Amino acid sequence: MKAFIPVGHYLNYVPSQKHEISIGMTTRQGGVSPFPNHAFNMARYIDDTSENITKHQNILAHEIGFPTSQWVFPIQTHEAKVVEVSSKDKGSNIDALSNDCLFGVDGLYSYDKDILLTMCYADCVPIYFYSPKHHFIGLVHAGWRGTVKCIVEELLNQFPYPYEDMYVVIGPSTSNTYEINDDILAQFKKLPIDDTKYIETRGDNRHGIDLKLANQLLCENKGVPHENIYRTTHATSENLELFFSYRVEKGKTGRMLAFIGQH
Repeated sequence: MKAFIPVGHYLNYVPSQKHEISIGMTTRQGGVSPFPNHAFNMARYIDDTSENITKHQNILAHEIGFPTSQWVFPIQTHEAKVVEVSSKDKGSNIDALSNDCLFGVDGLYSYDKDILLTMCYADCVPIYFYSPKHHFIGLVHAGWRGTVKCIVEELLNQFPYPYEDMYVVIGPSTSNTYEINDDILAQFKKLPIDDTKYIETRGDNRHGIDLKLANQLLCENKGVPHENIYRTTHATSENLELFFSYRVEKGKTGRMLAFIGQH
Protein backbone atom coordinates (compact mmCIF):
# COMPACT_ATOMS: atom_id res chain seq x y z
CA MET A 1 0.00 0.00 0.00
CA LYS A 2 1.27 3.47 -0.89
CA ALA A 3 0.57 6.30 1.52
CA PHE A 4 1.90 9.25 3.49
CA ILE A 5 2.14 7.95 7.05
CA PRO A 6 2.74 10.23 10.10
CA VAL A 7 6.18 9.61 11.64
CA GLY A 8 7.54 12.04 14.20
CA HIS A 9 7.41 15.55 12.70
CA TYR A 10 6.77 14.47 9.12
CA LEU A 11 4.65 12.38 6.77
CA ASN A 12 6.59 9.45 5.35
CA TYR A 13 5.73 8.16 1.89
CA VAL A 14 5.57 4.36 1.90
CA PRO A 15 5.76 2.88 -1.60
CA SER A 16 4.60 -0.53 -2.72
CA GLN A 17 8.11 -1.53 -3.81
CA LYS A 18 11.17 -1.70 -1.55
CA HIS A 19 14.06 0.69 -2.15
CA GLU A 20 16.53 2.86 -0.27
CA ILE A 21 14.88 6.17 -1.13
CA SER A 22 13.43 8.42 1.60
CA ILE A 23 10.44 10.61 0.67
CA GLY A 24 8.50 12.83 3.02
CA MET A 25 7.07 16.18 4.04
CA THR A 26 7.08 17.88 7.42
CA THR A 27 3.90 18.90 9.19
CA ARG A 28 3.27 22.06 11.22
CA GLN A 29 3.06 20.23 14.53
CA GLY A 30 5.45 20.02 17.46
CA GLY A 31 7.82 22.90 16.81
CA VAL A 32 8.89 26.13 18.53
CA SER A 33 7.97 28.74 15.89
CA PRO A 34 5.21 31.35 16.47
CA PHE A 35 3.09 30.46 13.38
CA PRO A 36 1.06 30.06 15.61
CA ASN A 37 2.72 28.79 18.80
CA HIS A 38 4.54 25.47 18.66
CA ALA A 39 4.71 25.34 14.85
CA PHE A 40 7.37 23.34 12.98
CA ASN A 41 8.33 26.03 10.47
CA MET A 42 11.18 25.04 8.12
CA ALA A 43 11.72 28.27 6.14
CA ARG A 44 14.51 30.76 6.89
CA TYR A 45 13.05 33.38 4.55
CA ILE A 46 10.03 34.30 6.69
CA ASP A 47 9.81 36.20 9.99
CA ASP A 48 11.18 33.51 12.28
CA THR A 49 14.45 33.16 14.16
CA SER A 50 17.40 31.30 12.72
CA GLU A 51 17.66 29.34 15.95
CA ASN A 52 14.12 27.96 15.51
CA ILE A 53 14.81 26.75 11.99
CA THR A 54 18.11 25.16 12.98
CA LYS A 55 16.42 23.34 15.84
CA HIS A 56 13.72 21.99 13.53
CA GLN A 57 16.30 20.95 10.94
CA ASN A 58 18.24 19.00 13.53
CA ILE A 59 15.09 17.28 14.80
CA LEU A 60 14.13 16.21 11.29
CA ALA A 61 17.68 15.15 10.41
CA HIS A 62 17.70 12.79 13.39
CA GLU A 63 14.30 11.36 12.49
CA ILE A 64 15.06 10.65 8.83
CA GLY A 65 18.72 9.68 9.07
CA PHE A 66 20.08 12.43 6.84
CA PRO A 67 22.38 14.92 8.65
CA THR A 68 21.85 18.53 7.59
CA SER A 69 25.33 18.52 6.05
CA GLN A 70 23.83 16.33 3.30
CA TRP A 71 20.86 18.62 2.53
CA VAL A 72 20.49 20.90 -0.49
CA PHE A 73 17.96 23.76 -0.64
CA PRO A 74 17.33 26.12 -3.60
CA ILE A 75 16.02 29.70 -3.55
CA GLN A 76 12.59 29.16 -5.09
CA THR A 77 10.96 31.83 -7.28
CA HIS A 78 7.85 30.08 -8.67
CA GLU A 79 9.45 29.56 -12.07
CA ALA A 80 10.40 26.39 -13.97
CA LYS A 81 14.19 26.22 -13.76
CA VAL A 82 15.53 22.72 -13.04
CA VAL A 83 19.18 21.96 -12.18
CA GLU A 84 21.26 18.94 -11.32
CA VAL A 85 22.98 18.88 -7.94
CA SER A 86 25.66 16.56 -6.61
CA SER A 87 27.74 15.90 -3.53
CA LYS A 88 29.59 19.19 -4.01
CA ASP A 89 26.31 21.05 -3.40
CA LYS A 90 25.63 19.49 -0.01
CA GLY A 91 24.85 22.10 2.64
CA SER A 92 23.66 24.73 0.15
CA ASN A 93 21.29 27.24 1.82
CA ILE A 94 20.86 25.09 4.91
CA ASP A 95 22.59 27.05 7.68
CA ALA A 96 21.97 30.38 5.91
CA LEU A 97 20.52 31.55 2.60
CA SER A 98 22.77 32.77 -0.22
CA ASN A 99 21.41 34.73 -3.18
CA ASP A 100 24.25 33.38 -5.30
CA CYS A 101 23.62 29.71 -4.61
CA LEU A 102 20.85 27.91 -6.52
CA PHE A 103 18.84 31.13 -6.87
CA GLY A 104 15.70 31.00 -9.02
CA VAL A 105 15.54 27.21 -8.95
CA ASP A 106 12.28 25.30 -8.45
CA GLY A 107 13.45 21.87 -9.52
CA LEU A 108 16.37 19.69 -8.40
CA TYR A 109 17.60 16.27 -9.43
CA SER A 110 20.59 14.09 -8.62
CA TYR A 111 22.17 10.69 -9.21
CA ASP A 112 24.27 10.85 -6.04
CA LYS A 113 23.70 8.90 -2.86
CA ASP A 114 23.61 10.44 0.63
CA ILE A 115 22.20 13.73 -0.61
CA LEU A 116 18.80 15.11 0.42
CA LEU A 117 16.89 17.38 -1.98
CA THR A 118 14.66 19.81 -0.05
CA MET A 119 12.19 22.61 -0.78
CA CYS A 120 9.59 24.58 1.19
CA TYR A 121 5.83 24.60 0.59
CA ALA A 122 2.61 26.04 1.99
CA ASP A 123 -0.01 25.21 -0.72
CA CYS A 124 2.08 24.68 -3.88
CA VAL A 125 2.54 21.12 -5.09
CA PRO A 126 5.58 19.05 -4.06
CA ILE A 127 6.32 16.50 -6.77
CA TYR A 128 8.88 13.78 -6.15
CA PHE A 129 10.57 11.72 -8.87
CA TYR A 130 12.63 8.59 -8.41
CA SER A 131 14.05 5.73 -10.42
CA PRO A 132 15.77 3.08 -8.28
CA LYS A 133 16.99 1.34 -11.44
CA HIS A 134 18.96 4.43 -12.49
CA HIS A 135 19.71 5.88 -9.01
CA PHE A 136 17.79 9.04 -9.92
CA ILE A 137 15.90 11.37 -7.58
CA GLY A 138 14.16 14.67 -8.27
CA LEU A 139 11.93 17.23 -6.61
CA VAL A 140 9.95 20.16 -8.01
CA HIS A 141 7.92 23.02 -6.58
CA ALA A 142 4.79 23.54 -8.70
CA GLY A 143 2.47 26.44 -7.96
CA TRP A 144 0.20 27.61 -10.74
CA ARG A 145 3.12 29.34 -12.47
CA GLY A 146 5.36 26.28 -12.32
CA THR A 147 2.49 24.08 -13.46
CA VAL A 148 1.52 26.21 -16.44
CA LYS A 149 5.21 26.41 -17.39
CA CYS A 150 5.36 22.59 -17.25
CA ILE A 151 8.10 22.26 -14.66
CA VAL A 152 7.41 18.52 -14.45
CA GLU A 153 8.27 18.24 -18.15
CA GLU A 154 11.47 20.20 -17.54
CA LEU A 155 12.44 17.67 -14.89
CA LEU A 156 11.50 14.67 -17.02
CA ASN A 157 13.52 16.07 -19.92
CA GLN A 158 16.64 15.55 -17.76
CA PHE A 159 15.96 11.80 -17.47
CA PRO A 160 17.60 10.00 -20.43
CA TYR A 161 15.99 6.62 -19.78
CA PRO A 162 12.58 5.07 -20.49
CA TYR A 163 9.83 6.75 -18.49
CA GLU A 164 8.59 3.28 -17.56
CA ASP A 165 11.51 3.33 -15.11
CA MET A 166 10.32 6.56 -13.45
CA TYR A 167 8.02 6.85 -10.43
CA VAL A 168 6.23 10.05 -9.46
CA VAL A 169 4.72 11.02 -6.10
CA ILE A 170 2.45 14.07 -5.92
CA GLY A 171 2.35 15.29 -2.35
CA PRO A 172 0.15 17.44 -0.10
CA SER A 173 -0.95 20.78 -1.56
CA THR A 174 -4.03 22.96 -1.83
CA SER A 175 -7.32 21.43 -2.96
CA ASN A 176 -9.43 22.62 -5.88
CA THR A 177 -10.85 25.29 -3.59
CA TYR A 178 -7.95 27.25 -5.08
CA GLU A 179 -9.30 29.47 -7.84
CA ILE A 180 -7.78 31.20 -10.87
CA ASN A 181 -9.10 34.02 -13.04
CA ASP A 182 -9.83 34.16 -16.77
CA ASP A 183 -6.33 35.35 -17.70
CA ILE A 184 -4.67 32.44 -15.93
CA LEU A 185 -7.27 30.03 -17.29
CA ALA A 186 -6.33 31.07 -20.83
CA GLN A 187 -2.72 30.05 -20.09
CA PHE A 188 -3.77 26.62 -18.85
CA LYS A 189 -5.90 26.05 -21.91
CA LYS A 190 -2.70 26.10 -23.98
CA LEU A 191 -1.34 23.03 -22.21
CA PRO A 192 -1.41 19.65 -24.00
CA ILE A 193 -3.88 18.15 -21.50
CA ASP A 194 -7.68 18.29 -21.14
CA ASP A 195 -8.41 21.28 -18.89
CA THR A 196 -11.98 20.07 -18.23
CA LYS A 197 -10.51 17.23 -16.15
CA TYR A 198 -8.89 19.52 -13.58
CA ILE A 199 -10.56 22.95 -13.91
CA GLU A 200 -14.13 23.76 -12.84
CA THR A 201 -15.73 27.08 -13.78
CA ARG A 202 -17.77 28.43 -10.85
CA GLY A 203 -18.75 31.88 -12.00
CA ASP A 204 -17.51 34.98 -13.76
CA ASN A 205 -13.72 35.07 -13.63
CA ARG A 206 -13.70 32.18 -11.10
CA HIS A 207 -12.30 28.75 -11.92
CA GLY A 208 -11.39 26.10 -9.38
CA ILE A 209 -8.22 24.23 -10.29
CA ASP A 210 -6.77 20.94 -9.08
CA LEU A 211 -3.02 21.50 -9.46
CA LYS A 212 -2.19 18.02 -8.24
CA LEU A 213 -4.25 16.42 -10.99
CA ALA A 214 -2.95 18.87 -13.60
CA ASN A 215 0.62 17.82 -12.84
CA GLN A 216 -0.31 14.15 -12.92
CA LEU A 217 -1.84 14.62 -16.37
CA LEU A 218 1.27 16.45 -17.56
CA CYS A 219 3.47 13.57 -16.37
CA GLU A 220 1.23 11.04 -18.09
CA ASN A 221 1.19 13.11 -21.28
CA LYS A 222 4.99 13.08 -21.20
CA GLY A 223 5.01 9.30 -21.01
CA VAL A 224 5.13 8.30 -17.35
CA PRO A 225 2.77 5.31 -16.92
CA HIS A 226 -0.39 6.03 -14.95
CA GLU A 227 0.37 3.15 -12.59
CA ASN A 228 3.75 4.72 -11.75
CA ILE A 229 2.14 7.86 -10.32
CA TYR A 230 0.77 8.29 -6.81
CA ARG A 231 -1.33 11.38 -5.99
CA THR A 232 -2.15 11.98 -2.35
CA THR A 233 -5.54 13.16 -1.14
CA HIS A 234 -3.92 15.27 1.62
CA ALA A 235 -4.90 18.93 1.11
CA THR A 236 -3.02 21.74 2.86
CA SER A 237 -5.92 24.18 2.61
CA GLU A 238 -8.34 21.70 4.16
CA ASN A 239 -6.33 20.61 7.21
CA LEU A 240 -4.74 23.47 9.16
CA GLU A 241 -4.19 21.14 12.10
CA LEU A 242 -1.55 19.33 10.05
CA PHE A 243 -0.39 21.78 7.37
CA PHE A 244 0.45 25.42 6.76
CA SER A 245 -1.68 27.12 4.09
CA TYR A 246 -0.43 30.37 2.62
CA ARG A 247 -3.77 31.31 1.09
CA VAL A 248 -6.06 30.33 3.94
CA GLU A 249 -3.78 32.01 6.49
CA LYS A 250 -3.23 35.04 4.22
CA GLY A 251 0.54 34.64 4.15
CA LYS A 252 0.99 34.76 7.93
CA THR A 253 2.16 31.21 8.36
CA GLY A 254 5.15 28.89 8.23
CA ARG A 255 6.36 26.45 5.58
CA MET A 256 6.62 22.69 5.36
CA LEU A 257 9.74 21.01 3.99
CA ALA A 258 9.43 18.33 1.31
CA PHE A 259 12.44 16.07 0.87
CA ILE A 260 13.77 13.13 -1.09
CA GLY A 261 17.09 11.35 -0.74
CA GLN A 262 18.77 8.02 -1.42
CA HIS A 263 21.22 6.06 0.72
